[in-house]
Amino acid sequence: MRVIGLAVVLALSLSLAPSAEAQQATKIPRLGYLVVPPLSDTPSPERAAFLAGLRELGWIDGKTIAIEYRSAKWNVELLDDLAEELVRMKVDIIVTAGGDTQRAAKRATSTIPIVMAASGDPVAERLVASLARPRSNVTGISGMFPELGPKRLELLKEAVPRVARVAVIWNPGADLELRATRAAATKLGLTLKLMEVRNADDLARTFSVLEKDLPDALTMLFGALASGYRGLVADFAKKHKLPTVFGAREFTEAGGLMSYAPDISEGFRRAATYVDKILKGANPADLPIEQPTKFELVINLKTAKALGLTIPQSLLLRADQVIE
Repeated sequence: MRVIGLAVVLALSLSLAPSAEAQQATKIPRLGYLVVPPLSDTPSPERAAFLAGLRELGWIDGKTIAIEYRSAKWNVELLDDLAEELVRMKVDIIVTAGGDTQRAAKRATSTIPIVMAASGDPVAERLVASLARPRSNVTGISGMFPELGPKRLELLKEAVPRVARVAVIWNPGADLELRATRAAATKLGLTLKLMEVRNADDLARTFSVLEKDLPDALTMLFGALASGYRGLVADFAKKHKLPTVFGAREFTEAGGLMSYAPDISEGFRRAATYVDKILKGANPADLPIEQPTKFELVINLKTAKALGLTIPQSLLLRADQVIE
């Protein structure tokens, strides 16, 4: 009887124990999320939009998906090591935000899918073969940032015709946009004062240099550093009464004069759809890279008044948003 009882117990135990297949099914996918700025407990608007996009598709961090965050904390030289760390962890996908992060991820792996939440020109950077058919482990969102640099200078000149000398704050990740901006400046008869910024110390030195020889206006090319320093740059411009045009609406909301750009947060939300498709079996090499279809012109009239500027009515009528 004891032998029979023991056999029954063992049989029940085996029938109730999870099978190898069931255990495998409970394993949730892991994402690597690679950024330049420091990460805080309160998500940035971009990260919040990405997480919201995931939730809409049923992917909830800590429940149906696990996200491994890695930040270079403004030190882009750390990105290669961080990307390699994510590869060693065997994450299922690496999500990148900006040129430096996607290049680091691509150097680290040619097999793990890479989803760009924001990028400049991935074709020119040789990350993909084409936008329609990447033929690479890289896909995602292109913000068309290089093409927009010239348009911003045109808008600045239209808003403030007297502008002749423009300071350009940029970091190495924005090389393509810088090239396009320089070409546009020549056509518009503008002289550019180029200020390369790689970290907070460089930004402080830039402010010191500009204070000694103030330009007529100021712009900052889009990038991870731009996002992190937008408040400081906007404050500097307001202090010295400099008209500004930027590549993200957040600059204008922080006190800049104008911005012309796609909705960056919407790009991060759309990146979540790529994650969803890849996790469901899609090949990144076959997923076309999306480009924005709408660009927002935002004008801060409060700032314009503080600068003593009258924005042309023709420009105000074209604005998607006017901050008063």
